[in-house]
Amino acid sequence: MKRRKPMGARGALRGRSRLAAISWRDLLVMVAPALLLIGVGTWLAIRFVRPAPPNTIHLIGGAEGSSTRTTAEKYKKIIEAYGVKVEILPSHGSLDTLEQLAHHTSAGDVGFVQGGLTDGLDISRLFSLGTVFAQPLMVYYRSDQPVEILSQLRGKRLAVGPEGSGTRALALKLLKANDIEGAGTVLLNLGAEEAAKGLVEGSVDAAFLMGDSATPQIMRKLRATTGIELMSFRQADGYLRKFQFLSKLILPEGAYDLGRNYPPRTVSLIGPTVELVARNDLHPALSDLLIGAARQVHGGAGLFRNAGEYPSPVEREFTISPDADRFYKAGGKFLYKRLPFWLASLIDRLLVLLLPLLVLIVPATRAAPALYRWRVRSRIYRWYGALMDIEGDMLADPASDQKADILARLDAIEHSVNEIKTPLSFADQLYVLRDHVGMVRERLLATVAPRESGPAAAS
Repeated sequence: MKRRKPMGARGALRGRSRLAAISWRDLLVMVAPALLLIGVGTWLAIRFVRPAPPNTIHLIGGAEGSSTRTTAEKYKKIIEAYGVKVEILPSHGSLDTLEQLAHHTSAGDVGFVQGGLTDGLDISRLFSLGTVFAQPLMVYYRSDQPVEILSQLRGKRLAVGPEGSGTRALALKLLKANDIEGAGTVLLNLGAEEAAKGLVEGSVDAAFLMGDSATPQIMRKLRATTGIELMSFRQADGYLRKFQFLSKLILPEGAYDLGRNYPPRTVSLIGPTVELVARNDLHPALSDLLIGAARQVHGGAGLFRNAGEYPSPVEREFTISPDADRFYKAGGKFLYKRLPFWLASLIDRLLVLLLPLLVLIVPATRAAPALYRWRVRSRIYRWYGALMDIEGDMLADPASDQKADILARLDAIEHSVNEIKTPLSFADQLYVLRDHVGMVRERLLATVAPRESGPAAAS
C-alpha cells in the first residue's frame, strides 16, 4: 500500500493561505441579510416620515380691516419671529373661510371659523387646533323702541351681512328660529360699512355685525351715534338650549366707556365660539407654532374671556387634531422650544428617521456574527457526516475492492478538507477535523495491511 507523501513547503504555504483567507461568500451571507433589513427599514422610514415643514403658513384672515384680520396680523408677527413666513389670505368672512378650507379652493392651510357653519359641508379632512375665542353677535338698531327679542324685528329692514360671512349665516339661522322669513321683512346683504351707514341714515332698521366682517372702527362709530342702541338678548339662555355652538356673553355696564357709561346697562349677548381650523395635512411643527401663537394672543384676560380660558381643546364641530391634542397635554416639542425652527426641524426629522433604523441595526449587528460562525462551522461539520458513513462501511467488513473504494472516498474528503477556506479563529476546529480524517485513514490501513501480509506469511 502506498503511503502519502509528506506535505512540502508549497503545500504548507497553501494550507496557511487557506487558514488565513476569509471567504467572500461567507461575508456576503453574513452582510447581505443585514443590509437588506436596514435597506427596507430605511425605505419605510423615508416613506412614512413626514416631509420637512414648509417655511410658509397660509392663514386665511377674514375681510380687510375686520377684527379677524387684526387677529391674523398678530399671529403673523409672532410666528415670523421663528423664521416661518405667514401669508394672510383674504375671505369674505367665516363661512367663506370654511368653504375655502373644505373645498381646497385656495392655498390656505388654516383659518378662523366660527361655529354653526358646517351644514352641508364635508369637513372630514379638517381638524381643529382648538377654540381660540368667543365672538359676540352685535345687533344694533334704531332706538324708536327698546328691542330685547328678535321677533320684534319682524317686518323691518335688516342688514344681515354680506355673502360668505359668518354674520349672515348666523343671522339667518336666528331669524328662521323666530319665524322671520318674509312677512314684509327685508333682508339686506350689506357689508358692515354699508349697513352702519344705512343704520345712521335711516334706510336700515337693524344691523347684525360680527368681527369676521366688521371693523372695530365701525362698532365704535355706532356706539357713538345718538339714536343707535345695542340689543340685549333677553332670551340668551333659550338660544343656548337650541344652538349648542352658541355661548352667552355678558357685557357689563360701562365696559366699553366708563366715562360715557357705555353700555348704560349690563347687556346679555350671544355668539359662536371661533376655532382655529386646519387641513389634516398641516405639518406638526406648524401646528405647534400656531397654537403657541394662539396662547400669546388669546391667553390673557379680555372683555369676553378669563385669563387662561383660551385656546381650549374642547371638541365641538371639528375633531381636535392629534398634534394639537399632544400639544395641549404635553406642550410643544422640546427641540422647537430651544433651537431655531429650521435646526429643530432638521434634528427632529433625523431622530424620526434614525431611531427606527437603530431598532433594526442593533439586532442585525448581533445576528450577523452568529450567522457567520454558523456558516463557517457548518462547512467543517458537514464532513463529519461523511466520515461517519465511511466508519459505518468499515464496520461491515468490506472486501478488498470495497476497501479501495472507501480509501478513494477518504482521499476525496481529505482533499476537500484541505481546500476549506477558514479564518484563523476557526483553525483549531479545522485541525481537529484533519486529525479525525487521519485517524479514520489509519484504522482503514490497519485492516488492509494484515490481510495483504497474511498470504505471504503462509507461503
